[in-house]
Amino acid sequence: MKKWIVISTVAFSVLVLGAASYGVYIYETVKSTANQIYEARDPVVVPVSSQKDNRAAPAPTAGNGRTSPTATPAVNMDHKEPFTVLVLGVDQRAHDRGRSDAMILLAVNPEKQKILMFNIPRDTRTEIMGHGTTDKINHAYAFGGVNMSVQTVEHFLDYPINYYVKVNMEGFAKIIDSLGGVNVNNPFGFQYEGHNFAKGELTLNGSEALAFSRMRYDDPRGDMGRNARQREILKQVIQSALKVSNILNIQSVLNEVGDSVRTDITFDDMKSFIKDYRSDIKSIDQVEIQGKGEMINGIWYYMVSADEQKRVHQMLEDHVQKKAVP
Repeated sequence: MKKWIVISTVAFSVLVLGAASYGVYIYETVKSTANQIYEARDPVVVPVSSQKDNRAAPAPTAGNGRTSPTATPAVNMDHKEPFTVLVLGVDQRAHDRGRSDAMILLAVNPEKQKILMFNIPRDTRTEIMGHGTTDKINHAYAFGGVNMSVQTVEHFLDYPINYYVKVNMEGFAKIIDSLGGVNVNNPFGFQYEGHNFAKGELTLNGSEALAFSRMRYDDPRGDMGRNARQREILKQVIQSALKVSNILNIQSVLNEVGDSVRTDITFDDMKSFIKDYRSDIKSIDQVEIQGKGEMINGIWYYMVSADEQKRVHQMLEDHVQKKAVP
């Protein structure tokens, strides 16, 4: 009897040590991947007009008359502070940085148990910060990469962006596959890039989801319809990622993330989000930036009024505002 007790104890100890070792392995793998995808960004772009004489430039003003942000506020994850994230879906090409095919802002507030999500339409006409031009907002990435994109969006919304996440669109499809696909509700049937998307509830793999999110010319709402489909895909990916607990799924996702994603979210902040924020996020609210199309010098732009910029700014302010401590 004692012999079997000893054997059972040893076997149990081996299992515990094995599980602990595998847990350490997963932890180190996550840390390694987090370090691999981490890319810091510069907090300020000096406008072109001020670079010629090296004099300090005045803080730029946004179209709504307020001073634009010039530095990224620190987020205290230990205190579960709200934060903003700009997600850039980048269509990269050989020997070309490419353009941001999708620009989606997330405002995360665990106190309200919500994420506020909205697209910034890619054809939005605005000042490109640090480039000295007024152009389509998605050109900022082609001109100056992540830094210029983030600062241009900050200027446009007159609101600071705490973090960015850049995702290669082709790699994004692989991430979706590693999560087991996404479920969407398609408002109308259409065909695109060899895929047939019926009306109603659909389960899409990575390549299907990518095609689903890219079509716009056959959409009655044009770019707005495509934006809504992009948000729906991202919403489903976020919800699936928040539920990931299976070790094999984690490994699969990590393999794709390392090749397809870059971010300035540190490993420590990732840990805090998973540990302290994840269970508090109950819903994702989607909104749209309103505007109208206009041809200027033969080029089509999406025009957003100063009043609409103020509305979106206030919406962000209201969403991330913390309750007063009594």
